[in-house]
Amino acid sequence: ILHKSESIIPVGTALVEIGDPKDLEVNIEMLSTNAVKINVGDEAFIKHWGGVEDLAARVKVIEPSGFTKISALGVEEQRVNVILALTDPYEKWQSLGDAFRVEAEIVIDQINNTHKIPLSALFRQNSNWSVFKVVDGIVVLQAVTVGKRDNFFTEIKEGLSVGEQVITHPNNSIEAGISVIQR
Repeated sequence: ILHKSESIIPVGTALVEIGDPKDLEVNIEMLSTNAVKINVGDEAFIKHWGGVEDLAARVKVIEPSGFTKISALGVEEQRVNVILALTDPYEKWQSLGDAFRVEAEIVIDQINNTHKIPLSALFRQNSNWSVFKVVDGIVVLQAVTVGKRDNFFTEIKEGLSVGEQVITHPNNSIEAGISVIQR
């Protein structure tokens, strides 16, 4: 209660504050096709919230019903609210408040000690994933077996070794057998 005694008060004066600022949750809207990949308890990170470091969080609730929202491009999307509980100490995020803009990342899979390449190096050759690798300045077509991937990288299970060079964004002028130089 911010104003306890009877008196005349100006319009807009705060009278009470409801809630505990130390019990702040982050409510994010996810596409329903992405929300089905997460579970309560999954690790999450709050990014671009204004602080120096990312904040640690955990998935607390995945709401059971979705809603339709129109994207910035005018596309109808099914979305689901996902609530994250902050796990870092309050002192680290005390300047964060209600309805602040944040971005969130939720860890849905984690792979340690894996080989990865940029997604932009992969292309389909017949029905197989392939890359162009460079061996002694010559382009070699190499079939690869891929694993998990995100928006930027792909796990390589077979076909490449650590330290091999691959060509990213290969265009139609790249083919096996031609010589190339690194730029």
